[in-house]
Amino acid sequence: MTHQDTTQQRAGGVEAAVAEHDVDASYPAHAAPGTEHTGREQLVLERIERARRSRPRVREKLVTLAHGAGGKATQSLIEAIFLDAFRNPALEPLEDAATLTAGDTRLAFTTDSYVVSPLFFPGGNIGDLAVNGTVNDLAVSGARPAHLSTGFILEEGFPVEDLRRIVASMAAAAAAAGVSIVTGDTKVVQRGKGDGCYINTAGIGLVITGLNLGVATARPGDVVIVSGPVGDHGITIMLERGELDLEADLVSDTAPVHELVAGLLDAVGPDVRAMRDATRGGCATILNEVAKAAGVAVAIEEDAVPVRAEVRGACELLGIDPLYVACEGRIVVIVDPAAADAAVAALRAHPLGAGATVVGRIVADPPGLVLLKTGFGGTRIIDLLVGDPLPRIC
Repeated sequence: MTHQDTTQQRAGGVEAAVAEHDVDASYPAHAAPGTEHTGREQLVLERIERARRSRPRVREKLVTLAHGAGGKATQSLIEAIFLDAFRNPALEPLEDAATLTAGDTRLAFTTDSYVVSPLFFPGGNIGDLAVNGTVNDLAVSGARPAHLSTGFILEEGFPVEDLRRIVASMAAAAAAAGVSIVTGDTKVVQRGKGDGCYINTAGIGLVITGLNLGVATARPGDVVIVSGPVGDHGITIMLERGELDLEADLVSDTAPVHELVAGLLDAVGPDVRAMRDATRGGCATILNEVAKAAGVAVAIEEDAVPVRAEVRGACELLGIDPLYVACEGRIVVIVDPAAADAAVAALRAHPLGAGATVVGRIVADPPGLVLLKTGFGGTRIIDLLVGDPLPRIC
């Protein structure tokens, strides 16, 4: 990873600490997780912690693309505006799906919107992406996906044949995931007031008895597993746009992970702390959410993170870190260390998890931070994404 990577991906808290104290945001190479920090280093860490404890605020006067990137701006928008207005016990954990109770039945409920551009890309299109994304949010919440809704916002002049292709792919994806699309809505906006087709999907699933998953349950010693190579979807979209003078045999990883998750839970269910599908903001965003919610640190080995050569090469050209690039068929799992080997074996038993690997561990110090041990032996902070280097990839 390049110096440009570290500079572009730092978030506001770290940037403030660096600017105020004239300290490089790369975590000191000699300060391994869990060791005592020097006075200067401790000052930086305390500054970061104060910034993170402060009440979230949206400083911008207008919404920007960064507010939809899944990083720091998105987090501020959600917490300062939406969570403030809608706060309730079901919403408060900000998991991928809300857990609700109807009589003796526990339900998971989720919703998502899709604005990917282009609509058709190697490995899929906006239709199967919408179904898979909602199925995956239910699955990683410990639920068996059951029913979906879908809403279409279409622009006047959109080709009917393209709509047929999208709808057919949604039907096929729903059948493959074993879910039914049971309700929906359609709106059409004037030519030039939209961008062809946007889709919203919501889903309901039955929560598996005895599971209480959540990123806040992570504890020191737990193992971090990634189910396969990261960044395939985001880079596929960028290449399809023709914005890079680069050819690669790469397709989106969009796929439903419900069977992958089911196999994992059958093998080590009680030992799974949390699962997330690595979409907007990539694995880095998920790991930061774990660190913040659980009050722990996450220590990742750079050389352990699976990345295809094509993805790494494109990321180097773009000056971004693969850890921030969205996937659509990969999950991040936090699991008890005693079950790590069994968890990896269960994931590898499914085609979607053939590349599953342990990439790091949960540690106690410094709480709230994600630390990456680089291939050169140093350690740097992986903070929430700033800006939106890859807009509209899902």
